[in-house]
Amino acid sequence: MPLLDRLPDPSVWERFYEYKTSLACPKDFAKELRTFIDEQAYLPVCESIRRGEPFPLPRKAVISKQYSQKKRTVYIYPRPENIVLKLLTYLLLREFDGLFSRGLYSFRPGRSAKDAVRMLQRKLRGRRCWAYKADISDYFNSLPVERFLPELKKAVGEDETLYEFLSSLLAEPRVRDGKRIIEERKGIMAGTPQASFYANLYLKDLDAHFAALDVPYARYSDDIILFTGTREEGEEHAAFIRSFLEEKGLRLNPAKETLFAPEDGWIFLGVSCRNGVMDIAPVSLRKMKAKMRRKTRALKRWQERNGLEPEKAAKAFIRVFNRKLFESPGDSELSWSHWFFPVIDTAESLRTVDRYAQDCLRFLLSGKHTKARYNVRYEDLKRLGYRSLVHEYYKRKEESEN
Repeated sequence: MPLLDRLPDPSVWERFYEYKTSLACPKDFAKELRTFIDEQAYLPVCESIRRGEPFPLPRKAVISKQYSQKKRTVYIYPRPENIVLKLLTYLLLREFDGLFSRGLYSFRPGRSAKDAVRMLQRKLRGRRCWAYKADISDYFNSLPVERFLPELKKAVGEDETLYEFLSSLLAEPRVRDGKRIIEERKGIMAGTPQASFYANLYLKDLDAHFAALDVPYARYSDDIILFTGTREEGEEHAAFIRSFLEEKGLRLNPAKETLFAPEDGWIFLGVSCRNGVMDIAPVSLRKMKAKMRRKTRALKRWQERNGLEPEKAAKAFIRVFNRKLFESPGDSELSWSHWFFPVIDTAESLRTVDRYAQDCLRFLLSGKHTKARYNVRYEDLKRLGYRSLVHEYYKRKEESEN
């Protein structure tokens, strides 16, 4: 059965709902998806696709990267179409998972970033290795569609209606930019659901190359890491990756390309490993502290401008960071507790973040950076809803061991 013919099937939607809600799914999205399915709001979109009608243009948006002030461009389809594309991507990733090699961990059923880190821990235990880490520059939006389409056609095989639909979205040069409609090169469109499947597919031959060599290797979308016994081997593999990507019309981000010596440990997907100890990477700590600092300043200005009680600003800070640290900030976006807690084995970095968060809160409540801020007791913070990362980490660890 052609894949697009499965989109109107209620049982497929129910399986999709069960899958999404089994993950770290925000309650708001779960509720929205449940209503969307119950009202069969997907049927008009499915019928439009079946008839071959033009798909709505995506909207261009420029947003801040997670935990930083850097900007990135994403593309967003209207809500009904976007949810249908989420289901289609769910089907694509399962229908064609057999195309991918064992070193690929992004967006695959039964695999995750945590699995990549655990695999590397297991393979490298007791070994002294050089580590080569690389990041593809603007992978999603710079990927050349004209080179990708033949690979997409080969991958989907005889499902011509699927190829025609997907290629029509990729080949469409127009996007909505505010009230204007503009034309631009947009690659595989970061932010759209199907981009995750495309990102896996375009570099599958790179993954297969290192699988054939039996090199400890992992890729998560645009992040790559591999391990060798010598510096020379690491440099050879790095040269191969650069050459491979150049042929694909891509390039590495030079600021994120690193060759780690054995004594340096390694960093991948926000986690660092040194002397066998897994912890949160320093860059992840810096980004979180910077985000807390910016939010503190913004809330202090808001409180003073509106003549509000300091507790209101402190409670707002706690709501924002409880969500980022312990809940799910958004669909497909993992909180710190969901991502880091299962893979780290020390609470040192968590203590650093706890201390910084408490300092921010004491400043919001006291208005002072001096020692006088310590008149605000830890019990006062807990009363406002503050949750300690260290406490939650050990609580989660104890629950998993019982």
